[in-house]
Order: sequence, then structure tokens, then C-alpha cells
Amino acid sequence: MFVARPNRNPPDLDLVDRVALTVLEEVARLGAGVTAQEISLSLGLPRATTYRLINLLVQDEYLVRMPDLTGFALGRKVVELAHLVAPSPPPQAVREVIAGLRSRIRGGIHLVRYEGDRVLIVDADPDFPLSDETRVSRDLSASAMGRLLLAEHAGGASSAGYASQTGELTPGYGCLALPIRAADGRLVGALCLSAPSTRIDTPGDLLPQLDEGARQLAPLLA
Repeated sequence: MFVARPNRNPPDLDLVDRVALTVLEEVARLGAGVTAQEISLSLGLPRATTYRLINLLVQDEYLVRMPDLTGFALGRKVVELAHLVAPSPPPQAVREVIAGLRSRIRGGIHLVRYEGDRVLIVDADPDFPLSDETRVSRDLSASAMGRLLLAEHAGGASSAGYASQTGELTPGYGCLALPIRAADGRLVGALCLSAPSTRIDTPGDLLPQLDEGARQLAPLLA
């Protein structure tokens, strides 16, 4: 497997691979920026073992060091694997609704689905790509689409009827997320706008357009 080293016998390799996968899962669960010490404590692994496994995963590009060198995040190869199991492309009717919104609204229009505690990016705006897709998918508090899901789990969306975020991912920019609900009221997805912070803080007539888009998408996604 990805951390196999030629100087080990097969049983040792199997054990290393299993523990390495556990480390990857723990980084995904704890979120970007988690430290080696936090991983060691959470998994009950010896610190030396944890550091050795992390170094192997960094070397093989399954983990990456954060810019400030204090922690780690999922790396390029994990993102590539995630893309292999990404949601199927949305049907034509969904794409038409999204295309119409993109033609009328300046900014990034993104569509996501929710599965349990997971955010699945179904259609990211190619002209306004997400600044950190891995973090958006893993750290629910970092984006409006994640905050909408957190609010739902906490008992319902905010009184505004949408979630927002500014400056968390990119200084001077932010995002809105409007809920897409099934006929029974279940939150099944979100229609999101990424734009400069000023437009997110005072969305004005953007909200009715996005709300109408979410209503059109609801029967197509449920």
C-alpha cells in the first residue's frame, strides 16, 4: 500500500498500513491544522510512532504540513481519491437552473448535497472555484454550506433563513448558503454564493434570486 517500505516483512507492512489509515481518518475527523500531539493523544499511539507515520504520509502526499508548520491537513492524493468517488454529475434540469443563476448573478454559484454529517460538492462554479475544497468538505464551521448543516443539527436554520461566512477562508470574501429541502422538510442540499464580503454582508436583491433557485432545485434533488 501507500506506506509500504521494502525493508519490512509483510505482516509489519500490513500493520503499518492499517495504522496509517487510522491516522488519515483522524486528521479528517479533527480537521485541518491538527497537530501530531493531538493525533497521538486521540488515538492512544506512542508519540514516536505517530511522528513516524505522519512523516511517511507527508512523504507520500497523503498529508500536507500547514503553512505555519504547526499542524497537518489532508494532502493532494486524498483529494484525488475523493474525486474518484465524487457525486455523479447533476441531471440536465439541475444544470439548467444553475446555469441560469450564474448568468444573472456575479460571483460563484455552487451546489452541494448533504449526507449525514458530510458536505458533498455536486457542482462547483468553474469560473469562481472554491478556495479550499478540502477544508470546506471537512471543516463544517469554515464555510456557509457547513454552517447551514451545523445549524440544522442544532435545531434549525437561523432566523435569516440562510447561513453566511466572511473572511474565514479568504480575506475580503465570503459565502451564503440557502437551504434546499425535500417535500418532508429534510435538508438535502444548499445553493451557495461566494462573493466579496460586502455583497455577503448586504445581499439585498440577491436573496430572492437565490431563494427562488433553491425552490426550483428542491424537487430535482430530493
